[in-house]
Amino acid sequence: MGITLDLRNARSADVHVGRSALAELMSVLHILAEPDHHPEAQRWTRQLGTTFDDSLANEMSALSPLWARLRCRLLFPLALPLDQTLEGELRHLEKLPLDEFVDLCAQGVLGFREAVPPARLLLNDKEAARCYVTQCERRSFRRGALAHDLMASPEDVRARLINFLDRCGGAFFAAEWRAVHDRLEAAAMRFRTEVTRKGLAEVLAGLSPTAVVAGDGSHVRYDKLAIAEIGIGPRQLFLVPSVHVWPHLTIKDERSYPVVLQFAAPEVRAPEQLTLRQLHARLSVLASPGRMELCRHLLGEPITTSELAKRLGLDDTQVSRTLRQLREAGLIESEREGRYVYHRLATSTLLRLGQDVLATIMR
Repeated sequence: MGITLDLRNARSADVHVGRSALAELMSVLHILAEPDHHPEAQRWTRQLGTTFDDSLANEMSALSPLWARLRCRLLFPLALPLDQTLEGELRHLEKLPLDEFVDLCAQGVLGFREAVPPARLLLNDKEAARCYVTQCERRSFRRGALAHDLMASPEDVRARLINFLDRCGGAFFAAEWRAVHDRLEAAAMRFRTEVTRKGLAEVLAGLSPTAVVAGDGSHVRYDKLAIAEIGIGPRQLFLVPSVHVWPHLTIKDERSYPVVLQFAAPEVRAPEQLTLRQLHARLSVLASPGRMELCRHLLGEPITTSELAKRLGLDDTQVSRTLRQLREAGLIESEREGRYVYHRLATSTLLRLGQDVLATIMR
């Protein structure tokens, strides 16, 4: 599995490097929503939590599918110029045509890359909207609730989202953005210089220990759960450094928008990250690559056995057997909610095995 960037047609004019206040805020919200998966930031998140009143905390929870594992494309730069203020990016969201907002938001609410009906169908066909809500409910109760709100009144959801992000700016993010602003500008400048000096493929490959350069430098492949080949040129590539995204490397590929790659600014990356091959050798309890792949799907929001089976292309019996083995090893936790049993990775157990273990699975 993996995502490959095809650089054969890439020109310097197609590649843009810059900061995004909105994308950085999303990375902060992701950490706040999934603190167990970012143990290196736990002290910081506890301090940040004191700035939240109950209404802000409740809204952060309700909207959290948008900055959970796959992160909604709405919250990355949608067009040039980069380096706008948070207020400028929020105004762009406010003016986005409703169909475009619904298309991007609906995919973000669902989260995992599955086919979502286009906005024009969701907004005009009650059966299509009902099926979409059910699809989200299978992922989680929270996703189902937000999907229901989106289908009932997309303009209200947009207003809620913009109001929440604006309130985050006033409550805590404006100060955080001032603190990281210069570091991100330095990272962007360094990246531009290195692209000129070393070439785009080499610099892109340096963003992840899993990256492989192929085709005489014309392709760069990243080890990700998704499978895709993305052509750069004339389609634009936005490269967005982040202080808070580590250990993730986030690639967004919604067809009618520029490709976005959000990466950890060099000074905040860990000095060493294990590759999956090294990790398999160190962990006898996770000796099977198949179990490791399944664990990566279990990281983040709880997931049902049937949803896991669908993603992996296996039958429920095979997945149930593997889940039982992982549960017996203390590596997953299961909990019933209504008709469904949801499973998630026991990150505290993995953390005791080593922070590199958790960081490698989280990539």
